[in-house]
Amino acid sequence: MTNPPMTIPPLTHPPTAPLPDSGPAATGNTTGDPRAALAAVQAEVRKAVVGQEAAVTSLLIALLCSGHVLLEGVPGVAKTLLVRALAAALSLDTKRVQFTPDLMPGDVTGSLVYDARTAEFSFREGPVFTNLMLADEINRTPAKTQASLLEAMEERQVSVDGTPRVLPDPFIVIATQNPVEYEGTYPLPEAQLDRFLMKVLLPVPERQQEIEVVARHAQGFNPRDLAGAGVSAQASATDLAAARAEVQRVEVAPEVLAYMVDLCRATRHSPSVLLGVSPRGATALLATSRAWAWLSGRTFVTPDDVKALAHPTLRHRLALRPEAELEGVTAESVLTSILATVPVPR
Repeated sequence: MTNPPMTIPPLTHPPTAPLPDSGPAATGNTTGDPRAALAAVQAEVRKAVVGQEAAVTSLLIALLCSGHVLLEGVPGVAKTLLVRALAAALSLDTKRVQFTPDLMPGDVTGSLVYDARTAEFSFREGPVFTNLMLADEINRTPAKTQASLLEAMEERQVSVDGTPRVLPDPFIVIATQNPVEYEGTYPLPEAQLDRFLMKVLLPVPERQQEIEVVARHAQGFNPRDLAGAGVSAQASATDLAAARAEVQRVEVAPEVLAYMVDLCRATRHSPSVLLGVSPRGATALLATSRAWAWLSGRTFVTPDDVKALAHPTLRHRLALRPEAELEGVTAESVLTSILATVPVPR
C-alpha cells in the first residue's frame, strides 16, 4: 500500500520533504515504478550528503523537467559532493569544470585538433558532453565563456566550426555561485539567468547535521570515494525517461494555469521590481509544479504545488530597483508578498 503524499513544505523554501516510500525500490530493488526508483535515489544520496533535502529534491525536479539549476551557497556545504552522489545514484556521467577568468569557450564545448598523422582536423569533445555538468563558480569567468554554455543549455547541442554536435540525453547544467565573495566576478546577465530552471540555496547545515558530518569524517568517510561510502546506482536514464513521460501526463486545471500566470504578471507590476518574470518563467513554474505534484504522488497540480515551487523557480528572474535594494528589499520578500496577495483559485 502506497504511503500518503508528502506534505507541502513552507512556502519560503523549496521542497524539503523526502519522496514517498513506494516499497522495495527504496532499498535498491527494482519494481518498475519510476517514482519508487527516484525515492531510492534520494535515499542513496543521503549516504554521502547530510541534510540538504531541499537541494536533492530540487535537482530531481530539474532532471524531470530537463532544466538547469543554479546552486548558491558558501564554500564547504557539499555542492560538488551532492552532484557527484546524485550522478552515482542515477548511473549518469558527470564532469566538473572550474570556471576561471582565463577559461576559453573551447575549454567547455570542445575544439578541433589537428592530427599530424592523418593531416586532418578532428573534434575533441569538451566537458559539456556529459549528463550532469557541474559548472563551478560560473560567475568567475568572462561573459564570452559564460555565453558558450547558452546554446548547450537551450538547444542541447554545441556548434564548432559550423557543425552542430548533439549532447547526451539527459543533459543538465548545475552551476554554482558563491553568495559572499564578489570581487573579480562577472555577474550572470538576466538573459542567461533566465535559462536556469531553478535557483537553489544551500544553507549551512544545522548544528546536529554538522555534528553528523564531522562524525562521519571521524569514522573514515571519504567524500572522494562514493563507492566506499556505499553509494550505488538505484535508477538509470531509462527510469528517468519513464518518469518524465509520467510527469507530462500530470493534469493542470485552467484556473491553476491562470494562477501561475497571475503570479508572474504580478512581479512585473511590483514597485520594487525593475524587471519581472518573463513568460519563460511562467512555463518553468508549470514544469516544476508538475514535477513536484508527481513526486508527491498526485496526477494533478494544486495551487499549493505552485506556491511551493514559486521561490526556487522565480527568485533569480527578478531584477530589483536599486532604491529597493538599498531599503533591504529582496527577491524573496517580493515573492512572499505576491504569494500572499494574488487570489488563490478554489
